[in-house]
Amino acid sequence: MLDAGLKAQLTTYLQNLRQPITLVASLDDSKGSVDMRALLDDVASTSDKVSVRFDGDDARKPSFAIERAANDAEVRFAGLPLGHEFTSLVLALLHVGGHPPRLDAEVIERIKALDGDYSFETYFSQSCQNCPDVVQALNTMSALNPRIRHVAIDGALFKAEVEARQVMAVPTILLNGQPFGQGRMEVEQILAKLDTGAADRMAEKIKAKDAFEVLVVGGGPAGAAAAIYAAGAGTARQGL
Repeated sequence: MLDAGLKAQLTTYLQNLRQPITLVASLDDSKGSVDMRALLDDVASTSDKVSVRFDGDDARKPSFAIERAANDAEVRFAGLPLGHEFTSLVLALLHVGGHPPRLDAEVIERIKALDGDYSFETYFSQSCQNCPDVVQALNTMSALNPRIRHVAIDGALFKAEVEARQVMAVPTILLNGQPFGQGRMEVEQILAKLDTGAADRMAEKIKAKDAFEVLVVGGGPAGAAAAIYAAGAGTARQGL
């Protein structure tokens, strides 16, 4: 399923795995299942920290879960994560396997502190350019918080489900079976919708700080210029 070049790259990437992971596939007799079996065998052959089983019983077939040995994280793909989603597969393997994601420490702590059980479903297509951002964001959150679960669903393989749920575009995100969002979303945007107390906590942090003489709100050329001139004015006053 993977050519020699992709297997070589994957072998290099998976050297960063810190914990063993297991790929648990739920398959049937379809061509998609045959292709998924070949893909998972290829992935497992690239690292001794990756094992694969074909005894899964998930209702969606073909699908597979990436599970951590401690059973405290799971990411699932219902369909083949190829095309634009191949990077999503690589990152899911790494993050479930303990490799730290490239997120600010504060964002990571907010994800870990989320209170509640969240079951996300994302409908994607292999040709969708905005889908990987959503899939990767939710996969990463699932790897960090055991109360978050995510399955990325290839709409082309599950057409009846797409029609029944009236999915009109990808990416479409459902949370606990209800519409959550459409289009490109990153971790911070998803987190803002879940962590509704974040604004109040940030306000309390600001209130606890000493009073500002000058506060520049915003960025870009205008914000930078304002900060430079404000700093210059302060220096001039100190020199008088």
